[in-house]
Amino acid sequence: MTTTPTATRTAVRTAQPSVHTPGAATRTPLWRLTAVELRKMADTRSGKWLLAVIGLLAVVAVGVLMFTGEAADRDFSAFFQITLLPVSILLPVLAILTVTSEWSQRTALTTFTLVPRRGRIAAAKVLAAVAITVAAVAACLVTAAVGNAISGLLDSEAGGWSITAGAVGYAVLFELVSVMMGLAFGALLMNSATAIVLYFVLPTAWAILGSMISALKTPAEWLDTAATSEPLLSDAMTSGAWARLGASVALWVALPALLGLLRLNRSEVK
Repeated sequence: MTTTPTATRTAVRTAQPSVHTPGAATRTPLWRLTAVELRKMADTRSGKWLLAVIGLLAVVAVGVLMFTGEAADRDFSAFFQITLLPVSILLPVLAILTVTSEWSQRTALTTFTLVPRRGRIAAAKVLAAVAITVAAVAACLVTAAVGNAISGLLDSEAGGWSITAGAVGYAVLFELVSVMMGLAFGALLMNSATAIVLYFVLPTAWAILGSMISALKTPAEWLDTAATSEPLLSDAMTSGAWARLGASVALWVALPALLGLLRLNRSEVK
């Protein structure tokens, strides 16, 4: 019995396994990468402790206002604003650790092997930071509501519930400025200790110099994020306030974020 060349070639092609090119592989959706980054934020020892401390400080702040503030000052809006302060201080630290831990814990090799396009990882980290910021503000609203309800039960002259949707939106933006600044510093410096220290020291030093040196007073009004973001909490944003906020965000958020993204794309993973 003989086999024709055509039949032999057909059998060989049938026996060969199918080969998938890299381009044919399904790319991991951005929402799944964001979910992974959210888990990285909360599913580590440092992340859990930071979130726990933030929640504890928010509760303590509500308690301090409840028992020391004047009755006229103890309303939902006041409780909400005071809970935002510990969030604005400590949540950016979590954002810094989200970026720098990839390099200090040596997980960058795994992360960028699974997702070679580093820009997608950076986008997922930004979205995760936005999500956790919104969740933190929502938690502040709940904490403030509980504190206000208890305050109203203890004193009939306290416990007003007046608050606007704009005030809540401004609060989210207020927290986002701090968190995005933390992300930017983390991406630029890629070292947890250095990024955390400089995140707190540089803006504070700039604010001090602006208050001490008359020549820097006007630039400080435009480039001090603490001063430019303060009107967000008082719901007093004007066109000039928006311009000053934009200038300070460009210096302390956009510029280090751009440089950090360039460094992220060019850094060698070891």
